[in-house]
Amino acid sequence: MSDRLSVFKTYKLYVGGKFPRSESGRVYEVTDPKGKWLANAPLSSRKDARDAVVAARKAFGGWSGATAYNRGQILYRVAEMLEGRREQFVREVADAEGLSKSKAAAQVDAAIDRWVWYAGWTDKIAQLVGGANPVAGPFFNLSTPEPTGVVTVLAPQDSSFLGLMSVIAPVIATGNTAVVVASERAPLPALSLGEVLATSDLPGGVVNVLSGRTAELAAPLAAHQDVNAIDLAGADAALAKELEIAAADNLKRVLRPAAVDYTADPGTRRMTAFLETKTVWHPTGALGAAGSSY
Repeated sequence: MSDRLSVFKTYKLYVGGKFPRSESGRVYEVTDPKGKWLANAPLSSRKDARDAVVAARKAFGGWSGATAYNRGQILYRVAEMLEGRREQFVREVADAEGLSKSKAAAQVDAAIDRWVWYAGWTDKIAQLVGGANPVAGPFFNLSTPEPTGVVTVLAPQDSSFLGLMSVIAPVIATGNTAVVVASERAPLPALSLGEVLATSDLPGGVVNVLSGRTAELAAPLAAHQDVNAIDLAGADAALAKELEIAAADNLKRVLRPAAVDYTADPGTRRMTAFLETKTVWHPTGALGAAGSSY
């Protein structure tokens, strides 16, 4: 049998359920921690960022309007697809983070488990942060959580898969849609995640994945009037301050960067960070069936 040439993978963006190259045509070299070339990744432009926001906004109505149970089933399906590609992600994480295969496997397994954990929260978070409120008068007063909208997520720079899962899953589990800026140094696992999402039941546009220079992409996203919130997990202190100022223009919710051990129990902080509370007043007894909300 004659020798054959290896088929090198072409990594692309994931926007609106499709796999475009950057509209600029630019790429950048991705290397492992020792400087060995791994691949050329798309170098996203501001236009790509705007396109991703449009896709996320278009998907928001359907995703936020789905039942929490349905969202949970879809997230669990994503976990099934991740499990099926486990070996691919082990290889990519090992290359990206300079880990042994066994340590990379532990990271990937933890990431899949984390995704399943958030899938289980979709229809339970309302009981945690909502409820009936005591009021003086013949009324029911009920508070329920609702998604914030389009959330920009700056993925952690040093945890290419477990950290990535830990910041994307809570955003979409609660009905938001996401524009994700992958780790600048190690974007390949995030770009491969797009392939998993495309072949799951997740509607196109719910998660959009961009690769490139974090600061170059984060600036227009933080200032974008149709982005409702931003998670600064992958920003350093100087960049985070700039982005907070830009985000204030339309009162975005901002989750500031902090030292995080992604192997620890994540708690519910990231899920509740991008929820709004809707309070409904409903009269009881003879006052009738009409209600009001704010």
